[in-house]
Amino acid sequence: MDPNLPAPRALTVIQLPDGTYTYADPAHLPVQQAPQQIVQHIHHAPPDRTVQRIALGSGVGAGAVAAGVYFGPLLVGVLTAIAANLAMLAFLAAVMAWGVVSVVKSVGGSDGKAAAKRVRKARRR
Repeated sequence: MDPNLPAPRALTVIQLPDGTYTYADPAHLPVQQAPQQIVQHIHHAPPDRTVQRIALGSGVGAGAVAAGVYFGPLLVGVLTAIAANLAMLAFLAAVMAWGVVSVVKSVGGSDGKAAAKRVRKARRR
């Protein structure tokens, strides 16, 4: 290459709107923006299969898995209902006992007071 000659330019072939092709200097072309590509990764946590792995790993089978899935929440619900019923019965028993004691104290009169006195003396002996 002759050092007196200008450096060769890289020309680009472009297609004009009328469909014809021509050479053009890339420096004089308008900047074309490429469409942006957005890559979105959506990660989902795998379902919790601990019960299934334990049941199937021990050779029990799918019946144990189905029973655990169905009867587990059912058992929790039943036990909660039983506990609530027992708490209500205990509350009612305490209220009724308090009511009986209050009525006996107020209605008992002198005989009730004498009976309470005898019970106290018997406890001291």
